[in-house]
Amino acid sequence: MGQKITIEPVSRIEGHAKITINLNDEGVVDDAHLHIVEMRGFEKLLQGRPIEDAQRIVTAICGICPVSHHLASAKAADNNTGIEIPRTAALLRELMHHGQMIHSHTLHFFYLAAPDLIFTPDADPKKRNVFGVIEANPELATQAVLNRKRGQMIIKIIGGRSIHPVTAKPGGLTKGITEEQRQEMLKYAQESIEFTKLGLEVAAPIFEQYIDVIKTLGVIETPMMGLVKEGNLEMYDGTLRMMDKDASIIKEFDPTKYADYIQEKYQDFSYLKFPYWKERGWPDGIYRVAPLARVNVCDKISTPLANDMLTDFRNAFGRMPQQTLLYHYARLIEMMYSSERAVEILNDPDVTGTDVWAKPEVRAATGVGVVEAPRGTLIHEYTTDDAGYITKANLIVSTGHNNAAIDIGVREAAKGLIKNGEPEEGLLNRLEMVVRAYDPCFSCATHTIDGRWPIKLELVMPDGSVRSYTNY
Repeated sequence: MGQKITIEPVSRIEGHAKITINLNDEGVVDDAHLHIVEMRGFEKLLQGRPIEDAQRIVTAICGICPVSHHLASAKAADNNTGIEIPRTAALLRELMHHGQMIHSHTLHFFYLAAPDLIFTPDADPKKRNVFGVIEANPELATQAVLNRKRGQMIIKIIGGRSIHPVTAKPGGLTKGITEEQRQEMLKYAQESIEFTKLGLEVAAPIFEQYIDVIKTLGVIETPMMGLVKEGNLEMYDGTLRMMDKDASIIKEFDPTKYADYIQEKYQDFSYLKFPYWKERGWPDGIYRVAPLARVNVCDKISTPLANDMLTDFRNAFGRMPQQTLLYHYARLIEMMYSSERAVEILNDPDVTGTDVWAKPEVRAATGVGVVEAPRGTLIHEYTTDDAGYITKANLIVSTGHNNAAIDIGVREAAKGLIKNGEPEEGLLNRLEMVVRAYDPCFSCATHTIDGRWPIKLELVMPDGSVRSYTNY
């Protein structure tokens, strides 16, 4: 009759998910899937609202990466209204984004991923958590808490709030910063550089220790996509680059033209959308985004310490490494880049300028905004009528790009690990490690295609018969 193993919930992630593993009579894995069981409807919530309301509404999509949604929405509104924002506003928006990168990457690496790496995947779950990390290395845990706070304080100073910022709007920002605030944020950014050095010292031997696991667990090979600017790693602006498994560039394109290249589809086991590279079709067009993709698709990094880390990374793992657990290493590289780039911005004389807003033009148009969120490429698209009210919205959220790859990684890992039908807890935790490596935010990523949900509703009638209704 076979057997089904369910891992529910998947732990130490943002949002809710479960893994189901179907075994045959011999206890061998027939199939496995990652199921996302949340439903959100922000595309519908935005319809009928003025475009300037969107920047405040979409921050509620996520409490971990609200800055990314805030800024992608603002950039979509800029594009929709045809405005070029002042340089000071662009610098401050980018700085706020790097503040989020610092706090989010610190959160994931040291709070959510570290327990597996410090205590081994087979350790007692009662110990394999953030409280175990605090007990094992209280100084590192304390510094991680402080570094996350540094990132959040940068967000708060620029965005008005450390969570759900409010200052970005079509045409720029509602306010600038003072010299005193610049000095305060500069201190935070410089301290984050030093903390990242410490983090790398702790992490480097761990990556060496787990090299065999890195080489085998959840490994799949796909093209990868991320923003670049003149070939450099980029988080806020630039062009999108899709790079193939052999490190050849498939296409580098204007992010506002994403719909020419990326298609979305449904699968009946998940509420997440499944984007793919249109030219290659499904499933050949599956690709990945987020830290590993970003450090792979760039030629170099514009800040010195992060670029040195990238060089060491490529010397150790090659030009286009595909190993899923290397997302953790790439996260540290990006944390260093965001810290260094924040220092650069704060030393720019224009950052304390007072010209932070240009009046946009209300019109019927379609606008697209793209940024690199901590979890990958984030796309907001709004179509408005001639009064500036949103008639249609489409969001491709970072984790959605990785959705198919995570599902495949879980399936392949399950097939490689489970042989006798009775897996130990440590083996099941390894499947969760595949998911955690991507730092997914599933509640953030559940969105619709044209307002349609992949829902199957079953009504059991009084006579015992079942009526099914499916909406795709």
